[in-house]
Amino acid sequence: MPGQIFPIFENKMYFSRNFKIKTIMATNKDNFCVIMGGGIGSRFWPFSRKTQPKQFLDFFGTGRSLLQQTFDRFKKIIPTENILVVTNALYADLVQKQLPELKPEQILLEPARRNTAPCIAWASYHIRALNPNANIVVAPSDHLILKETEFLTAIEKGLAFVAEDNKLLTLGIKPNRPETGYGYIQIAENVGDNFYKVKTFTEKPELELAKVFVESGEFYWNSGLFMWNVNSIIKAGEDLLPELASKLEPGKNVYGTPDEKKFIEENFPACPNVSIDFGVMEKADNVYVSLGDFGWSDLGTWGSLYDLSPKDEDQNVTLKCSSLLYNSKDNIIALPENKLAVVEGLEGYLIAESDNVLLICKKDEEHAIRKYVNDAQIKMGEDYI
Repeated sequence: MPGQIFPIFENKMYFSRNFKIKTIMATNKDNFCVIMGGGIGSRFWPFSRKTQPKQFLDFFGTGRSLLQQTFDRFKKIIPTENILVVTNALYADLVQKQLPELKPEQILLEPARRNTAPCIAWASYHIRALNPNANIVVAPSDHLILKETEFLTAIEKGLAFVAEDNKLLTLGIKPNRPETGYGYIQIAENVGDNFYKVKTFTEKPELELAKVFVESGEFYWNSGLFMWNVNSIIKAGEDLLPELASKLEPGKNVYGTPDEKKFIEENFPACPNVSIDFGVMEKADNVYVSLGDFGWSDLGTWGSLYDLSPKDEDQNVTLKCSSLLYNSKDNIIALPENKLAVVEGLEGYLIAESDNVLLICKKDEEHAIRKYVNDAQIKMGEDYI
């Protein structure tokens, strides 16, 4: 199948063309969804590349990319006209091709990469111009949700929760490894119906601190899925990120009009490069978390792909290619379809080849992949990125 990266897992009902959620969920006209789809996905290099990042790839042969699956998921509970995609201007054609249901004005094109806080701030000002009572769920475009019914129920409950008061909500996931690519949440008191006040919020810690968090049993992964009322997040941004607000708030009279594009092109590149986690969630005193088991995975690291994949008796994962493995265990091998990997004496390694790049590194050193990408870009050029 064109665009397919890895074959569907045999005997694993992770994905199915015929799977449908039987429950028909009502949509609320005040509910909006912002799908963030502008990242490069460097943690999944060399498969995720600058010209076609991971969100546009069909990993498991379902016929739908990660972005399309995210859209399919949310349109069950959010009116299609209330779903926005924020992406880099480089990917305008890719988004339009993959999501023809969206009108051009539902695709917000960033003229420069400025991280998640400016992305969310722009989308929030835009949505407030359309509906000043809007409740918003913000979702990355590259997540995997195996228990979709439970997930959508949690989203609906979360949107109702933030509609009542000035609250910022995230979904928390129990960690199963010390992952450095996620934020961590320490919970405080239960405020009812599986909602907890957040005690501390730490963005993407170093490996040693991540190990301490996981071993303590008190911390949950921040899934990167957020919910809030549009006025709550705009107030938080203006209070906690005044430099960012000073760039985007002056356009309040042009959002939702033909003049918005020109205003953004002139002002967005001047926004500070800051994440919503660091800029708002770590500092705000009105942050809450909803805990749940949704079969969630940020399919952005080789570790997450390893966890989801079927393994042989020595816990090796072979994807797409063929392999002959001797005295080897706990490895992940992903080569082009016509390749044979013959491996002897390796334990805990990642061997991945895509196009013009072959990557071999310790599996538990995958947090260093961004360094490899930077080094390759500097020393070898853009063709390898």
